[in-house]
Amino acid sequence: MTDNERAADRERGVEPSPFVRSLPIGKPLELPAGGVVGWDAFPLEGELKVKALAEPVLPEPPRSGEDGPENCRACQREIDDPDVLWADDHWMVCRFAEPEGLPAAVMLFSRGHYDLADLPAERAAELGPVCQRVERAIKSLGGIARVHINRWGDGAAHLHLWFLARPEGMLQLRGTFLPLWAEFLPKVPEDVWARTNRQIAAALAADS
Repeated sequence: MTDNERAADRERGVEPSPFVRSLPIGKPLELPAGGVVGWDAFPLEGELKVKALAEPVLPEPPRSGEDGPENCRACQREIDDPDVLWADDHWMVCRFAEPEGLPAAVMLFSRGHYDLADLPAERAAELGPVCQRVERAIKSLGGIARVHINRWGDGAAHLHLWFLARPEGMLQLRGTFLPLWAEFLPKVPEDVWARTNRQIAAALAADS
């Protein structure tokens, strides 16, 4: 960020928070002794270097759908879309069109254009049960030890949760780094991935 850009942000009243101002922007960071790099679940080895922190970007760029449902990709998806495995009046479960390096992975979307903070009370009350329903469907495949549920929300302003299956017995994949391991593991064959998604769809439809 240039000095002119910082000045423009200040003129708009956008200032870094005290926390961000306290960060060592642009300076080398050290790998902490006894940190995550030493965990059994950490997927990388060898000499690693922490990136220097980049300057904050303020105001942040808008996320997809930030300006409303008209430009939201999730809102444009119809329930007869081939990527939709199950839907009711308020929720939609979608497959990953391309195989992943995990035995199963799906995403849960609200049908209405909400994020978590503005989810109506009625929908919020349904969120726990519908998450349970998706987890049961994935675990019905067999060989699944855990279903990790993740919500980041940095890319889109429409509520979406990631459901990632950890294969039973693979303790090295447990915990925080499962999405990273998924990048490195061999991708599931397309026919197996398609059959898995059909099984999840059938389990979701049968659960009530």
